[in-house]
Amino acid sequence: MSKDINILETIFIFGAQYLYIIALIIAFLWFLKQARARQREVLTLMCICLPLIFIASFIAGHLYYNPRPFVLGNFKPLIPHKPNNGFPSHHVLLVSAISAVIFLFSRRVSLLLWILTLFVGLSRVYAGVHHIVDVAASVLISVILVSLTYFLYAKHSTLYAKK
Repeated sequence: MSKDINILETIFIFGAQYLYIIALIIAFLWFLKQARARQREVLTLMCICLPLIFIASFIAGHLYYNPRPFVLGNFKPLIPHKPNNGFPSHHVLLVSAISAVIFLFSRRVSLLLWILTLFVGLSRVYAGVHHIVDVAASVLISVILVSLTYFLYAKHSTLYAKK
């Protein structure tokens, strides 16, 4: 039983600390396979969305302070972390932002990235460094801002015009 727990903890530690890197690699490899015009579209949207998402995250973190679970519960988390504000989860924010942008171009690749996003979030909760609300807020911030950006950008651009 102890060995099973160690394997489970190892999986969640990997998910909490490193899985976002694999998601970034998958997104980058998908990006490289795209035609030059599609790469420009993706890059344009990323360059607009990512700064907006991180600014919104910064503002949200200043409006709402959520002590990390290990601070409230007085336990040692599975991964080392500062006892600062856990709201929102930056790991989940990054992967969900990329997943949301890629959703506009490839549902299949996006589905894989969303599965990884959810596992990163679950892992960070399991590791004791985030609450569910931190993870959910990250996903909501990403989805809302990518959706708004897409709507506004597509309305004023030929980027998504039917050809």
